[in-house]
Amino acid sequence: MKTKSIIFDAYGTLFDVNSAAEKCKDKIGDKWESFANFWRTTQLEYTWLRSLMKRHKDFWQVTEDSLDKSMKVYKIDMGMKNDLLSLYKVLSPYPEVKKVLEDLKKKNVKLAILSNGTPSLLNELVQNNNLKDLFEDLFSIEAVKVYKPDSKVYDLPVQKYKIKPQEITFLSANTWDVSGAGNYGYNSIWVNRNNLVFDNLDFKPKNEINNLTQLLDLI
Repeated sequence: MKTKSIIFDAYGTLFDVNSAAEKCKDKIGDKWESFANFWRTTQLEYTWLRSLMKRHKDFWQVTEDSLDKSMKVYKIDMGMKNDLLSLYKVLSPYPEVKKVLEDLKKKNVKLAILSNGTPSLLNELVQNNNLKDLFEDLFSIEAVKVYKPDSKVYDLPVQKYKIKPQEITFLSANTWDVSGAGNYGYNSIWVNRNNLVFDNLDFKPKNEINNLTQLLDLI
């Protein structure tokens, strides 16, 4: 079925979630990378747990809560908290992102982001990285107040564009997100930047790529 919309996850797919901690690595020291990974894992765990408990907080609040815990675990000076949080608003895109989006835009398909991030966070990210004009929509889970991989999230673009799930090509670096979208009906592609192993969640993507440049051969 022809792709009518290409939709991207934001964090870890378009934008490098470790880049905030990396920019402070001189202050954090050698543990910066393991700290960054722990922060990201805790952040995701909090989104899932809050969805299950029906105790919603927006992604910025979850990011702050998970940072608090991570800084305590890694014994990082709490005076760095505001610096780390502010850097999360200006995460760096992966090197190939802008060029790939520009090439896809020429193919006359709708490009969008579907993310756990708040609308304001997503707007800041795309504006700060000069990507705003490349996207038709920035879909946030705040519209439904529940986090991925709840099906209500994946339903947002389907309802907006009045298309079938199978007409959406979805890309994420997170295997649980690829599975959630695939089980919903999207044509999900895994962006496996770090040579990881896919999770067993009742879905296997037909395509796996190492970076977004390889998407151009599939569309």
